[in-house]
Amino acid sequence: MPLFNVTELRDAAEFVHQHVAPTPTIRWPLLDRATGLSLYVKHENHTKLGAFKVRGGLTFCRYLGNSVDVNRGVISATRGNHGQSIAHAASRFGMAATIVVPHGNSVEKNAAMRAWGAEVIEHGDDFQEAAEFAAKHATNEDLVMIPPFHRELVRGVATYGLELFDAVSGLDRVYVPVGMGSGICSLITARDALGLETEIIGVVASGADAIAQSFKAGKVVETAAARTFADGVACRSPNPSALDIILKGAADIVTVDEEQIRDAMRLYFSSCHTVAEGAGAVPLAAAIAGRDDNIGKKVAVILTGANIDRAEYARILAGDI
Repeated sequence: MPLFNVTELRDAAEFVHQHVAPTPTIRWPLLDRATGLSLYVKHENHTKLGAFKVRGGLTFCRYLGNSVDVNRGVISATRGNHGQSIAHAASRFGMAATIVVPHGNSVEKNAAMRAWGAEVIEHGDDFQEAAEFAAKHATNEDLVMIPPFHRELVRGVATYGLELFDAVSGLDRVYVPVGMGSGICSLITARDALGLETEIIGVVASGADAIAQSFKAGKVVETAAARTFADGVACRSPNPSALDIILKGAADIVTVDEEQIRDAMRLYFSSCHTVAEGAGAVPLAAAIAGRDDNIGKKVAVILTGANIDRAEYARILAGDI
C-alpha cells in the first residue's frame, strides 16, 4: 500500500503552504550551457529554513498534536536540517524540543536549532550514535521520540515533489539525495500518486554508500562508517521501511565522490548564484556524471539545502579543499 494518495498529498500541501511558500523550479541558461543538459533545479534551499525538511516537521508535529500528549516534549537526532525542522515546527505547536547531534556537528546548524527554541545535546561520533542516545534519552525523560523516517514526515516532504511535478510536465528523470530516505521516498510516492512515469534516481556519497550497497543487495546493508563532508547523506544504517519503498520505486542509486560534490557546489554558485550545501549538490554532481544518458532528456535535480558553515563554504569556493 502507498504511504498516501493524491488527496492526502494535496491536503498536506494546503497545510504546509500556510507556513512555507512553494519554492521555485528554475532552468538556468548558464547551468545548461556548462553541463550540456536541460536541467530544472528545484530550489528547496529557498525555504525559510534553507532546506526541504521544514515541510515534514510541520506535518509530523500536526500529527503529534492530534495523537499524543505534547506536554511531554519531543526529541530527535539529526545532522542539522531535520533538527531545524523539528525545532521550528515544535515552536509553532507549543512543544518543547530536544535535538541530539553528534560531536563536531555544524556550528551554524546547531545555532539555528537553538534559535528556534530547541535544546541541543551533543553526543557520539556520527548520526547513528546520536540517534541511539536520543532513543534512550526519550525513554529516560518520557519524551516523544521523532524518527528520521515516518509516513507523516514523508507526506510533508512530498509537497515539494507535488510542486515540481505540477510545475514541469513530462520530466524524464529526477535526481535526489538520499540520507535516511524521506526525500526520495516522498518523490516516489508523489510520482506514483500522480500516475507519472518519471524515473527517480537517488544519489549518495561514495564514502557513505550504505544505501547504494543496500539497493544492489536488495536488503539492508550497514557500513562501519559514513565518511563524507555532505552530512545530509551521511547514513551508515538504512531504514528498512524506506529501503522497501526505494527498492520498489527508484530506478537506481548512484554514488559521487567528494570532489564531484564540491565541483557541483562551485558550479551552482557560478552559474546560478545560489548556495548549495554538500548534500544539496549531490544530485547535480550525479546528473553531470551521467551526462551521456541525460542528453536530450528533461532532467530535474533537487537542491535540498543551503545550510553549510561559512568558513567551510569559503574554502570550497576558493578550491582550498
